[in-house]
Amino acid sequence: MSDQTTVGVGMIGYAFMGRVHSQAWRSVGAFFDLPLAPRMAVLAGRSKEHTAAAAARLGWADTETDWREVVSRDDVQIVDICTPGDSHAEIAIAALAAGKHVICEKPLANSVAEAEAMVRAAASSSGKNMVAFNYRRVPAVALARRYVEEGRLGEIRHVRAQYLQDWIVDAEFPLVWRLQKDKAGSGSLGDIGAHIIDTAQFITGQNIVGVSALTETFVKERPLSPGSSETGPVTVDDAALFIGRLSGGAVASFEATRFATGRKNALRIELNGSLGSLAFDFEAMNELWVSEGGSGFKRILVTEPDHPYAAAWWPPGHGLGYEHTFTHEIKDFLEAIAQGDDPAPSFADGLRVQRVLAAVERSAADSSRFTVVEDV
Repeated sequence: MSDQTTVGVGMIGYAFMGRVHSQAWRSVGAFFDLPLAPRMAVLAGRSKEHTAAAAARLGWADTETDWREVVSRDDVQIVDICTPGDSHAEIAIAALAAGKHVICEKPLANSVAEAEAMVRAAASSSGKNMVAFNYRRVPAVALARRYVEEGRLGEIRHVRAQYLQDWIVDAEFPLVWRLQKDKAGSGSLGDIGAHIIDTAQFITGQNIVGVSALTETFVKERPLSPGSSETGPVTVDDAALFIGRLSGGAVASFEATRFATGRKNALRIELNGSLGSLAFDFEAMNELWVSEGGSGFKRILVTEPDHPYAAAWWPPGHGLGYEHTFTHEIKDFLEAIAQGDDPAPSFADGLRVQRVLAAVERSAADSSRFTVVEDV
């Protein structure tokens, strides 16, 4: 591709999300025929030494220790935000004001007010915007949406969604930023619950319009660092459960927890409709289970060339992994920018999820809505 089709990318943050986003920026052009060629121009982090090491390892050409320098650079047209939630709004609003295209990790912000400000900034910017709900780009999830859009399940009546992890079951696990409300916004609710909210709305094409919820924090104090005797308070939820109603009339249940011992990354969703059902579990991410016409469930191995995204990769039966969802995300983002389209999910979609998260927190905090079961 010529220089005219190259776009410079500046990424802020290089930990877990920064690593997977870097993998996507590196690989997307090798597997998809793109209208734009991304150049990994600059990586930003607070530590000069650590950022330089990460840039060398992950493939970034240059480094900055102040995200504002990334936003102001002429060789950066896309800003990729991979930081904790407490900085999303400030960075995104500044980048959009500078006319940059912005992709931001989920959840979009730490509050509805911040998310609304981000949406307003996006509306007045020439830059495009996307919130990084990567599970939309699992081929099996995209195929599930296709089934619903084609009417093969009929009227959707039930949705059941879970996201189950176990990485903080050990009470001695330290007090990382994800367990602090001022940095993370919420716990399992925003970290992984946001994903099943978006996934349910994406597959069904319906919005969640009402919830009734409860949350729990099982371990309320944790070591400040590994092996430390000094502890600090956990200020977020460890588990969140809620029922909800969708705009099309379906009823739904949601469960997000990081205390499901033995479950590593079990994002599960099942839809029941008047004509059929489907079920998905990310721990078997290349499979979609479908029931049509009242028959039992049948397994579809989602690796065929006519399945979403699959044709770009390997022969049928050669499964994809977690990292491929981010490559698909970047591919769709770049195509939308080149075509002048609004990427999906947009910041407005992220705000919609943020409003559900806030409603869950309000419901869980209102103990008067929790009905005690009396002995008979």
